[in-house]
Amino acid sequence: MSTIFDCRCGDKIGGLFPELDVPSQGVEQLIDPQLVRTRPPRLPDLSEPQVARHYTTLSKLNFGVDDGFYPLGSCTMKYNPKLNEDVASLPGFAGLHPRSDVARSQGALQLLFELTGFLRNIAGMADVSLQPVAGAHGEMSGMFLFKKYFEARGESNRKRILLPDTAHGTNPASAALAGFSVTEIPSDQVGMIDLKVLEEALDETVAGMMLTVPNTLGIFEANILQVTEKVHAAGGLCYFDGANLNSFLGQARPGDMGADVFHFNLHKTMSTPHGGGGPGAGPIAVSDLLSDYLPVPRIIQENGIYGLDWDHPDSMGSIHSFYGNFLVVVKAFAYILQLGDEGLRAVSENAVLNANYLQERLKRTYPLPYDGLCKHEFVLSGEGIADGITTLDIAKRLIDYGVHPPTVYFPLTVREALMIEPTETENKDTLDQFAEIMETIAAEAKKNPQLLHEAPRNAPVRRLDQTQAAKNPVLTYPFDEKPE
Repeated sequence: MSTIFDCRCGDKIGGLFPELDVPSQGVEQLIDPQLVRTRPPRLPDLSEPQVARHYTTLSKLNFGVDDGFYPLGSCTMKYNPKLNEDVASLPGFAGLHPRSDVARSQGALQLLFELTGFLRNIAGMADVSLQPVAGAHGEMSGMFLFKKYFEARGESNRKRILLPDTAHGTNPASAALAGFSVTEIPSDQVGMIDLKVLEEALDETVAGMMLTVPNTLGIFEANILQVTEKVHAAGGLCYFDGANLNSFLGQARPGDMGADVFHFNLHKTMSTPHGGGGPGAGPIAVSDLLSDYLPVPRIIQENGIYGLDWDHPDSMGSIHSFYGNFLVVVKAFAYILQLGDEGLRAVSENAVLNANYLQERLKRTYPLPYDGLCKHEFVLSGEGIADGITTLDIAKRLIDYGVHPPTVYFPLTVREALMIEPTETENKDTLDQFAEIMETIAAEAKKNPQLLHEAPRNAPVRRLDQTQAAKNPVLTYPFDEKPE
């Protein structure tokens, strides 16, 4: 039995720790002597009940989709089936070491191989890589695929990426990381790409266009085929940001619309927790033009045996250690198997129904800048609700009613924007309750604006100075000190 050491400060014992079971011989040579303590750190003088209550209290302060309605626009904060967690917790998955040899990893490799096929069919594209670990990572990988493609063709002049003003915020950063400059394409009066401006921007310097489909207004580009045809005719490629796939899952395929790269957000569309709930996964699907450049290793199957294939000389290389966030893709695999083709189609149908139901009700109270059929989300404006009231006031007041605020002030094309995405996992009762709360807040704004200015009133933390919180965050415990 190992020796138990106490975590003592003063006369209280706040916790017990088992003896270190990692061999320490030689470890001291790996650590800078200046970082080694000569005596224990000065920790707060707390008893075990105090420590337990502290962390239990912290756990109750967080808000997630398991607590209540979470209509965070463009983030698809849908409920995550617990069966997915059970599957990912199976010892053969959760306990698999990333350096296990291929012979011992056949089940995991089979899962990855089959999921690749599922995603390829959903996207309607030639091939898929599961390596990217987030949507932005998928975007960046896609941009490097663009770069690799044009380098192979000797077209070093293609250095520009066209980007609609309703694109996701990470798109321009991803393009810049790959060495491209960005040219913004404005929206027309109905919130779609202005085709005339697009035509004027296309020339031999354009590497391609990044499209968020549907866009962040929740509007599907009715002219999507014209857009991709024009870009291709000019020699460019088309990237589709798949963060909003929840709106057309099983209904339409990016490959049929002219996409050359499409990234999935498995942590959104395929219901695997994200944000504070866990890591993400952003697989990329590609057209035939880019298949040779996909990351290595690739998962192959020969005579019923699965393996890793590194023999692709034109590959862009590896973009993540091991093979992505494995347990996230396990959850996505379980999600797809549970629903099947019919269930996946129902996801998007219900997501669109819920969004349009809320839009139609709330536009009676809040301005709706782009009034028409939306997809999975829609954007209201808090402008003009009452004198001196901002969208931030509305969002903060929602917290008092036990609802997570929607995305605010994005997209930038709408003043005082409120981007709302209900997802398909909420029922009509929840949507009606949310609508009633939003209507109540609008009435409060007129009768008692100070109530909104002071919100949230019922939260553990009142309204912060957001500028100071961002510029001067307190990230260390006050007892922290330099090693001695």
